[in-house]
Amino acid sequence: MTIHLHKGDLPPDLSFSGSVAVDSETMGLNPHRDPLCVVQLSAGDGDAHLVQLDRATYDVPNLKKLLEDDQILKIFHFARFDVAVFRKYLNANTSPVYCTKIASKLARTYTDRHGLKDVCKELVGVDMSKQQQSSDWGAHDLSPAQKDYAAADVLYLHEAQAKLDAMLEREGRRELARACFEFIPYRAKLDLEGWPETDIFAHS
Repeated sequence: MTIHLHKGDLPPDLSFSGSVAVDSETMGLNPHRDPLCVVQLSAGDGDAHLVQLDRATYDVPNLKKLLEDDQILKIFHFARFDVAVFRKYLNANTSPVYCTKIASKLARTYTDRHGLKDVCKELVGVDMSKQQQSSDWGAHDLSPAQKDYAAADVLYLHEAQAKLDAMLEREGRRELARACFEFIPYRAKLDLEGWPETDIFAHS
């Protein structure tokens, strides 16, 4: 595993094709209050790229271009949150997306454990540490432990996606999953515009 740290934005000569695993680190879980600090990416090749953002400007044309490239699938775990913070802080409309959390809920109906740690442990055989999840991602310098944690969140998503796709196909739920993924940007917009916990499809 190699971790590449980029300050401010992705380098212009770095390119991805086909699909890229993506995650983010923020100062908390409220998109309106807690700023976006780090975006991590992996092509599924064992390397991770961490973009430590300039929170004064959020000027990231290269990263934004990647997030909005309709030829590159962005693989997330709980895409709803990341897509929302990218929209708020980067003004990026992220698409197309794949969410391993949604895929897990549709395919792994025999369990209620759909966190990334649980999905990766069962499907990829990796026991991830979540110790740095609540650390200070706004720090000027990220610690080695933070870098390792951020990288781990994207390094295994391609393999998890492949395993989940096979399960979805087996259970006849690939098209249902695809429809859910296509709705994620709209669900993220609802979160940002005032309907975070409301089920607008409910009767009351």
